Amino acid sequence: MNLPLIIRAEKHNEKTAILVPRGCANATTDGVFTYRDLLHISSQIATGLIQNTEDLQEQRVAFLIPPGFEYVATQWGIWRAGGIAVPLCISHPRPELEYVITNSGASIIIAHPNFEGILRSLAQEHNLRFILTSETLPSNIAHLPEVDITRRALILYTSGTTGKPKGAVTTHQNIQAQVTSLITAWEWTSSDRILHILPLHHIHGIVNVLTCALWAGAECHILSKFDTETVWRRIGDGDLTLFMAVPTIYVKLIAAWENASKERQKSMSEGCAKMRLMVSGSAALSVQVLEKWQSVSGHFLLERYGMTEIGMALSNPLHGERLSGYVGKPLPEVEVRLVDESTELVPPGTPGEIQVKGPGVFLEYWQNPQATAKAFQDGWFCTGDTAVVENDNYRILGRMSVDIIKTGGYKVSALEIEEVLREHPDIQECAVVGVGDLEWGERVCAALVLQGSQPLTLQAFRSWAKERLAIYKVPTQILTVEELPRNAMGKVIKPTVVELFAILKHNQADQDVRPM
Repeated sequence: MNLPLIIRAEKHNEKTAILVPRGCANATTDGVFTYRDLLHISSQIATGLIQNTEDLQEQRVAFLIPPGFEYVATQWGIWRAGGIAVPLCISHPRPELEYVITNSGASIIIAHPNFEGILRSLAQEHNLRFILTSETLPSNIAHLPEVDITRRALILYTSGTTGKPKGAVTTHQNIQAQVTSLITAWEWTSSDRILHILPLHHIHGIVNVLTCALWAGAECHILSKFDTETVWRRIGDGDLTLFMAVPTIYVKLIAAWENASKERQKSMSEGCAKMRLMVSGSAALSVQVLEKWQSVSGHFLLERYGMTEIGMALSNPLHGERLSGYVGKPLPEVEVRLVDESTELVPPGTPGEIQVKGPGVFLEYWQNPQATAKAFQDGWFCTGDTAVVENDNYRILGRMSVDIIKTGGYKVSALEIEEVLREHPDIQECAVVGVGDLEWGERVCAALVLQGSQPLTLQAFRSWAKERLAIYKVPTQILTVEELPRNAMGKVIKPTVVELFAILKHNQADQDVRPM
């Protein structure tokens, strides 16, 4: 039997599934693809993947494709062939791509021609099968395997307190539970049209937007990359019903609205007013941004809370009062509790760690049974986030670990960044911290103890770091210190490091750059 996602798509054959708006990448006309197109092309891709076998049997297939129809068809093709999809990030440098490919044990790499240069050599070095999306697809469709929903479907890499990213494994059943919970809560229908502007190596973009839309039989309009003017133009067309983004994007959209003419502002705001729902997530939304967006769009943004390992757990209501600074209540089929350090339930008004249970919770960390076991407590997943319940609503207080930084919707490990920075020939010691920022939530900043007397400029430091780290992990501020503040046990006191950057903000504003 086919996967439920595929069975549902068959009911919407002639309906538009994916639309790539004019102006995206090299598109001069709208690329419109029906559910029939998606089913047909994904079956051809699956046939090509299977080759002389009947079933990939959970082989990992890493793929690097810009957002668009090819990405979706490839993801579905991997699933229909019985493989595990391992989406790669288009902005990651070679070392990060290689880590995900080797850690996941991928046996096949699929790449868009734009990425052939970097990925073909990796495939050759590791003796992996390499496929370009430009290759001719098989004309005869093979008999595709029956894929049980309990099979592993997806590995997404998430930063942890131990440094290197861990591969969070979700099954088809997990994804289905995550999707149906959101479809129930946010009342998705086949009449919905959503503009997709989020990264497709991240659960927000893959599940909350793309898979929810396709499960519902809705239209997903995909931009190949985020562009403020393109987004506002599409919103102004007035045909969208849903929009989901991270706070950083709302800040950029607000800035563009403020710089527009009065007449243009009016049409932009009218486009927003025609939507039924606008959502913010992946990072804390400041009250200032929420209120400004409400004045621009007429929408009181719906905030929700989730993470790679659990999908979405908490959400403000679709109907009814939404509270600024709160992420609402548990979603359908999701159990949430707050516990203290002794795993005792805490009463309302008392902070505790968020723990989650439900069919959407991930299966395991890939080939890391110790980390998997550590992440669960009596069947509850330990998120590492703290919250408090007030007025029957959850308010997120932050990470339990100072070594997790949430910046621009991404969750990054300070320890991982520090590990890379220590490879720099001029850096003796370093401490990476998150410093509060209105637009990015937190900025990644690094305090450095240098070797020798040679100064290290921010520009030279960032150029070096960009070759080794994803751009959103590269510190946007550096501070050179003679020694790092430490406690009696020799542990770096990171709150004190954060205070040093507060002083820097006043004294050396010229050393600040925007994370682009």
